Amino acid sequence: MSQRAKLILMRHGQSEWNKLNLFTGWVDIPLSMQGIQEAIDGGKKIAEIPIDVIFVSSLIRSVMTAMLAMVSHASKKVPCIQHPQGGKLESWAQIYSQAAKDQCIPVIEAWELNERMYGKLQGMNKQEIREQFGEEQFKTWRRSYEGKPPEGESLAMTAERAVPYFQQTILPLLQLGKNVFISAHGNSLRAIKMFLDGLSHEEVVHLEIATGEPLIYEFFDGTWEKQ
Repeated sequence: MSQRAKLILMRHGQSEWNKLNLFTGWVDIPLSMQGIQEAIDGGKKIAEIPIDVIFVSSLIRSVMTAMLAMVSHASKKVPCIQHPQGGKLESWAQIYSQAAKDQCIPVIEAWELNERMYGKLQGMNKQEIREQFGEEQFKTWRRSYEGKPPEGESLAMTAERAVPYFQQTILPLLQLGKNVFISAHGNSLRAIKMFLDGLSHEEVVHLEIATGEPLIYEFFDGTWEKQ
């Protein structure tokens, strides 16, 4: 019998480089004070939804958002970051109390959920790039599906890693009735929503995902319903 499961998607809160209007991509920048508050506020909106597994990207702004969002969770369970193939971090971080283990939620880090890599635009001011190269080129680099910045990724390339990871690693958990929380980035979540909502390449480039705002789906019998 099919089981119902919840999927929560949350874009990380504002980062220090979001605040400065800089292309961030894979540069590992933390949340700003506003981003910290956005993550806490977003967490309050999902506080009553049971969560079995958390997925984050390998970037600190994604990890911070997930940790802060869980501070207010009604379960009072503690997020516990997993370190597969982490050497001693994996072998020495064993939990020997079943009671403590039962009060933990596994947090799985995946680079496949990272933000789009913006290549030579990383660290550059968005408005200055717009003025230097013109609006059309700026939109091609930033908003088109196939266009990519110099030595960077397109949205299509981001989808080529994020969507298969979702299908192969996260979807099987939902099929087992597990509730999953993903804390990730604008473009990796845009790619996943393209899959969930059946969006075209033209539609997905116009999709805006607010920082710190949870998007909730119910999965049942192979279908997705927005909550």
